[in-house]
Amino acid sequence: MNRSLFHWLIFFSLTLNTWAQTENDSIAKTNPVDSLRTDLKKKGVTVEEISFVKQEIDPLAPSKAAFYSAIFPGLGQIYNKRYWKTPIVWGAIGWGAYQFVINNESYNDFRDAFKRRRVGIFDDEFFDLNNDGIGPDISNEALQSAQERIQRDRDLWLVVTIGFYVLNIVDANVDAHLKQYNVDEQLGYDIKPFFNLNEITGDPMYGLALTFTF
Repeated sequence: MNRSLFHWLIFFSLTLNTWAQTENDSIAKTNPVDSLRTDLKKKGVTVEEISFVKQEIDPLAPSKAAFYSAIFPGLGQIYNKRYWKTPIVWGAIGWGAYQFVINNESYNDFRDAFKRRRVGIFDDEFFDLNNDGIGPDISNEALQSAQERIQRDRDLWLVVTIGFYVLNIVDANVDAHLKQYNVDEQLGYDIKPFFNLNEITGDPMYGLALTFTF
């Protein structure tokens, strides 16, 4: 009988503690400002010195920013009010697209000249570059080699341009997340040099100590 009563007392005590902890967590979540005031009072900071601003969080903001950047590069950065990033996005994607177009035009010129020579037509722009009536100034092998090299460059710039486009979407999404992320001032890290002696050999030991504060 005593053992059963003891077990019931333990159960009741654990249940009461769990309920109290849940109630405290609920109060802290429902009244974050009051909880902050209490913590500040413990640290000796008067509430009158502090102004509390409630910031509403839009959970769809990262998706909206990514969607806008996918439709039109740079639009997600404008949505996030990171206006200084927009020219960077336009410049990077525009430069990649420009290089792709230039290399594609050169590739088509070399390919057309090579194909015409293969069928016996020698009127391409690379046949007589010196206008001396003697050709070809660029051989068929050189045309083929230039065609393959420029094709690789063209494909590389296509990949780079697509990479800039994807990076623009990722940047808008991550930036929207970070804008709504609440960072505690107590969070941080510190790097300090340290010096110690080996307990066995007595040799000096040097290094860096990385300390995280939570």
